[in-house]
Amino acid sequence: MNDSFDYLETILYSLRALYDTYGYTRYKMSKFEEYDLYARNKDFLISDGVITFTDTNGKLMALKPDVTLSIVKNSPDLPDSQQKLYYNENVYRVSKGTRAFKEIMQVGLECLGRIDSYCVFEVLLLAAKSLLQISNSPVLELSDLSVLSDALDDAAVDPADRPEILRLIGEKNLHELFEKLTAIGVSAEKAGALCELAALHETPAKAIEKLSAVLNAPGYQKNLTAFSSIVTALSGAIGEEIVRVDFSAIGDPHYYNGIVFKGYVPGVPQSVLSGGRYDALLRSMNRTSGAIGFAVYLDLLELLENDASPFDLPAVLLYGEADSPKAIHAAAEAIRARGESLCVLKELPASMRAGKIYRLNHGKTEETL
Repeated sequence: MNDSFDYLETILYSLRALYDTYGYTRYKMSKFEEYDLYARNKDFLISDGVITFTDTNGKLMALKPDVTLSIVKNSPDLPDSQQKLYYNENVYRVSKGTRAFKEIMQVGLECLGRIDSYCVFEVLLLAAKSLLQISNSPVLELSDLSVLSDALDDAAVDPADRPEILRLIGEKNLHELFEKLTAIGVSAEKAGALCELAALHETPAKAIEKLSAVLNAPGYQKNLTAFSSIVTALSGAIGEEIVRVDFSAIGDPHYYNGIVFKGYVPGVPQSVLSGGRYDALLRSMNRTSGAIGFAVYLDLLELLENDASPFDLPAVLLYGEADSPKAIHAAAEAIRARGESLCVLKELPASMRAGKIYRLNHGKTEETL
């Protein structure tokens, strides 16, 4: 049947196969964690809602609303090597789609340890490939908090003012951004440059050209060069039409640093994938390793389920009382040998739709409309 579970399971299996191909190891975990883990890291959670209960030993426990925190907590701190993990877990939180508590299938991956430029590139590549498992025309938006921090340093924005400035950049609220910047003493020229950065939504080649014009002081070239190298490599590997540089994709700067990204597919008004470099989260948990990863929010893909296919089954073969099991099997295998997925039924229920209908008639297979 073409229900949301089947649709999401198909995507889930394709994502798992993708991550297996790249040598990521599946990570499995308990459904429960101590609530204190989430209470201490609320800003990192997608949803504030956490389902709690008291364990038999009196500890306050939670049905896990997030996987990354559990992985960081339960994995060894190995700053001189790399751990490449992926997960396929059910999490329990308020769904973005329904705004009600829900058990949600979530899949994603994490690379922890010594994070170099190739690790960042590979995770971005897998994020883009993950989106392509969902849609033929996705968009992966990239930003870099290190580059953005350089731009704020260049404009001499005080650290106390940066949270508000980052919020306005994240909202692409250019009018208020310019007013706020000039109100705190940033020159009109520098304020205009930051607004140009906030408005950016370009392919890597065009974006790098604009970024180089905004950040042209010698002291700000290191991070921009590193960012440019990665996004250029990514667009070359996956296609420039998928990749966009957009500095409104900033995530939470308390936890993310460096590359941050979000993925979108047609038909869903929110990002279905998000991730980034989150060394800051590891530091808050007394880890010395680096980390980068992303999650795919399968609950949002339910918005696509109704459009995934107009049919419940791609093809069916209908048989009658006079048809023998041997004849039915031979006819079905002949169709499957052509690469078609086929369900064999005696009759097709009125509520079910099939892309193709074959009928077995005295040993011969006929396709009907």
